[in-house]
Amino acid sequence: MCGIAGVFQGPARQTVEKMIGNISHRGPDGNGVLGVLNGTLGHTRLAILDVEGGHQPMMYQDTSIVFNGEIYNYRELKREHLSMLHVRTHSDTEVLLHLYRKKGPGFVKLLDGMFAFAIQHKGEILLARDPLGIKPLYYGKSADGKKLFFASEIKALVRHVERIKEFPAGHWFHSRLGWHKYYQLEETIRPFDGTEEEARPAIKSTLRSAVYKRLLADVPVGVSLSGGLDSSIVTALAREETEHLHSFAVGVEGSPDLEAARQMSRHLETVHHEYVYNTQDMVEALPNVLYHLESFDPALVRSAIPNYFLAKLASEHVKVILTGEGADEVYAGYDYLARYETPDELQGEMLNITNALHNTNLQRADRMSMAFGLEARVPFLDVKSVSIAMGIPANWKLHNGRVPKALLRQSFAGDLPRQIVNRPKAKFSKGAGSSELIAQEAVAKITDQEFESERDRLKKDWDYNLQNKEALFYYRILREFYDDEWILPTMGNSRSL
Repeated sequence: MCGIAGVFQGPARQTVEKMIGNISHRGPDGNGVLGVLNGTLGHTRLAILDVEGGHQPMMYQDTSIVFNGEIYNYRELKREHLSMLHVRTHSDTEVLLHLYRKKGPGFVKLLDGMFAFAIQHKGEILLARDPLGIKPLYYGKSADGKKLFFASEIKALVRHVERIKEFPAGHWFHSRLGWHKYYQLEETIRPFDGTEEEARPAIKSTLRSAVYKRLLADVPVGVSLSGGLDSSIVTALAREETEHLHSFAVGVEGSPDLEAARQMSRHLETVHHEYVYNTQDMVEALPNVLYHLESFDPALVRSAIPNYFLAKLASEHVKVILTGEGADEVYAGYDYLARYETPDELQGEMLNITNALHNTNLQRADRMSMAFGLEARVPFLDVKSVSIAMGIPANWKLHNGRVPKALLRQSFAGDLPRQIVNRPKAKFSKGAGSSELIAQEAVAKITDQEFESERDRLKKDWDYNLQNKEALFYYRILREFYDDEWILPTMGNSRSL
């Protein structure tokens, strides 16, 4: 996991050095800047695979790459497509380099993982992002329209480009061939042909495979363990393959997550760590949270605060954590989804929120973990896991008379304590005990007139609907770091507050 930045169509070493400096938190293990034909590539590294040999930018003859992410099937790809080639490293980065040289941009559809990368070859450039946008990528053009800039975070592009755009998930762009969409969630869904009872082992085996492959690392791997259903499932599966599994939980004193996580840790015999924070800790951390998050969406900020403390804690012990992100989207866990009374309506909303993850929950998960040089992996959003989950009949996920995520709970009922299986859904910010504390402060500090004035201005200037005083409170802090034009055009809007 790393940070990448670069400029195409012109030398820009000093600029790229500054861009990489602005995202150095993403890669505490080294950095590099390389001048290439028609441009400059930059990289800051968090060493996960081939710690000694995987330095970037990486070159082979007239081809260069900067890469952020993990390719879980890189060994299989190397055996199948590059068996006759002598590779110098044991990293997934080098495999990407050679696959591009052999197959061209179309090789992207072979990749199983999370990624954002740039490859320069003979003066042409390829940019690509993973199917669901787990790893971030942004781009823009210089004021004269001649240079293309790209980077892992918005803060690296500020004042370098005319307008910042988010690189779309599931796409690649080639400077000669243009844009290509290689993944569309709706096209991957295969309706499940069987009973609910038959679906359970399929769900379990798919998630087990997704977790196992995400244990790939040459450094310690841990788990985020809130004591909720999703993180407990991930922890239980990871524990099957890890003898000394480190688990991490955070919350305010007396929060439900802390006690539930302790229970799960005792059940699974993990090496458990926890951090207890208070209101003052949250207030002091909030500017840093917003600076890294690059959003003032209230639902994101609320959950980002405990994520921030979790990442800080975990980074002191491991370099990689697995999380339960995505389960509520594909198994209909959010409370608000109870309003959908027909299968078609529910399926449509699940598709909407899953396709929107790239600049909502996945943005929060990436930014908070990478603020501390920690890699977060999301097994529930494995493309095969998403495909099977979305292929399960939506009427099995309707809330009318059933507990949310009933099928997921039943699939793992024999692996988890009964209290965890039956634990009601609680958003991370609620379970950690922090969801309302800062919101109350926002309401106290902002008058109705102030809110109405700013709401009207943002609607007029940016067509942005300011939700409430809490959003305005976060917005004002974020404005200390970024102007409107840097944040608002790419900002997502969570629907689950």
